[in-house]
Amino acid sequence: MSDQIIGLHRWFDSPPGRYLLAWEQARLDEAVADIFGYHSIQLGMPMLDGLRTNRMPHQWLALGQEGFAAGHAPGAPHRMAGAGRGSAGVNAGDGRADPGDASQPQRRTIDLLAESVALPFAENSLDLLVLPHTLELSIDPHATLREVERVLVPEGRVVITGLNPASLWGLRQRRARLYQRLGKGNLYLPDVGEFIGYRRLRDWLRLLSFEVESAQFGCYRPAVRSTQWLDRFGFMDPWGERWWPIFGAAYFVVAVKRVHGMRLLEPAWRTQRQRSAGTVPVANRAHAAGAPTAPAAQAPVRPPHASFKQRDKDRNTV
Repeated sequence: MSDQIIGLHRWFDSPPGRYLLAWEQARLDEAVADIFGYHSIQLGMPMLDGLRTNRMPHQWLALGQEGFAAGHAPGAPHRMAGAGRGSAGVNAGDGRADPGDASQPQRRTIDLLAESVALPFAENSLDLLVLPHTLELSIDPHATLREVERVLVPEGRVVITGLNPASLWGLRQRRARLYQRLGKGNLYLPDVGEFIGYRRLRDWLRLLSFEVESAQFGCYRPAVRSTQWLDRFGFMDPWGERWWPIFGAAYFVVAVKRVHGMRLLEPAWRTQRQRSAGTVPVANRAHAAGAPTAPAAQAPVRPPHASFKQRDKDRNTV
């Protein structure tokens, strides 16, 4: 695994590697600028400064096996790959990677050495994690994502970058592997095992209660090795963003940790039946409501009987 990590870092110092790093650096600067909190960490890939535009007060760079393989020590600055020698940059107008621009950060201090499958942080303690190609270099990508879910606070965010196997670069890599079985040919991308596709990664995130907030694809130029040919195919970046957006050589994912709310249920013996209220007459109910009451109906007056009239007449005549 250490040889694969070193091979990947050396590949990122090549023209296509610097072209990819420039695109990823531009996406990272845009994504983390408006993410707020207190604690953030970048796991692996010291050639990228994924937290340089973030404003959290506590930021760390942690290296795993690549730190042990290269002999880095915590507190030592690390030189960015391709810095100061015509590394791939980004066009200011459209944000696309452009080989030939040396606008990479020079140094980044390494804060700690830690494996991504066993992070030395408590549960719900980090607000932001940046994983630039960390899953591809991890000995267990599932365990890495479980650790990310454990240390992130609710509504915390994780930023993931990776190589897309469904692209021109991935197609050339598969063809090179086939040629190697026949005893000829060289790999275009570093030999780091199986690349994780976007749909597969999205399913893993959903299983861990993550919600994909945004996803982008980039680097649509063909799999060529020289800066000159990368420049010639620069027109394919805007074409790819419009006509075949999901077939970029790399993907960029921002996911949010969602925690569903809970409702505490009391024991059944605590619940008591509520006594039903007494019935209220209709008249009293209307009077209590302030409604005007109708006048009471009077009983009809019966006319005097005929026998009583005759008796009164006889008395008067005596």
